Amino acid sequence: MAGRDSFNAWKVDVPEVDSKTPNAARIYDYDLGGDHNFEVDRAASEEIQRSVAPTGPFIARANRAFLQRAVRYCLDQGIDQFLDLGSGIPTKGNVHEIAQERDPSARVLYVDVEPVAVAHTRQLLAGNERADIVHADVREPEKVLESRQAQQLLDFSRPVALLMVAVLHYVDPAEMPALRRYRDELVAGSPVVISTLTADERAEEAQRVERFFAENAGTSITFRTKEEVRSLFDGADLVDPGVVWTPQWRPDPGATTGEWDVSRAGCWCGVAITR
Repeated sequence: MAGRDSFNAWKVDVPEVDSKTPNAARIYDYDLGGDHNFEVDRAASEEIQRSVAPTGPFIARANRAFLQRAVRYCLDQGIDQFLDLGSGIPTKGNVHEIAQERDPSARVLYVDVEPVAVAHTRQLLAGNERADIVHADVREPEKVLESRQAQQLLDFSRPVALLMVAVLHYVDPAEMPALRRYRDELVAGSPVVISTLTADERAEEAQRVERFFAENAGTSITFRTKEEVRSLFDGADLVDPGVVWTPQWRPDPGATTGEWDVSRAGCWCGVAITR
């Protein structure tokens, strides 16, 4: 898989980017088939596949596919506003692309702290008046919700889909109460979409993943059990099929996981509607 080592190639100004240390967001981008990554990220991904977790790209792509299906589900429920926390580096099939293809009036606000993700999202959204990004840590909800972008794009007097896909494993349990602020802002009928890594059925592999990211990327990973993921939806009504592996959530007709069992997708996911 080809990649590039100069962000000048994308004609985007990305200040203070560390190109010598692997970065979780850029590894994820590489696993999704993107090219917004450095050689160190590609090498880290390949090492993960060789000796840590062979299903790395499968996990990433199963998450992306779940996100896209969940967005379509929200659209089917008449939702036209989306708040995507930890949106990551933009690759094909982003939330605004899925939503605005169906409903050109749909509004999408992305949130990410990674400079590469923010810079490229801004470039991608140039001229799109119904989508924007806030450069912030998702653990700073006041900064996000009080931002100019949130004030201009989102109307919290109406349902807003809150998307937390492949991001909560970067949030320590002690920091989770801060994220409740987003839920508090939602009116009844707002979808909450979550996927997050688990060690269920792969405890040893999860330990290797945790150790690799701590030692090589300076990133801590929190794995949650199925019951812990289910508890994240407390106060909202889970829609069928409940909390399941990402490929199992309302799969598209004919969809397969190839050589991998669904549990190897490594993430529990679900969608619930606030009361």
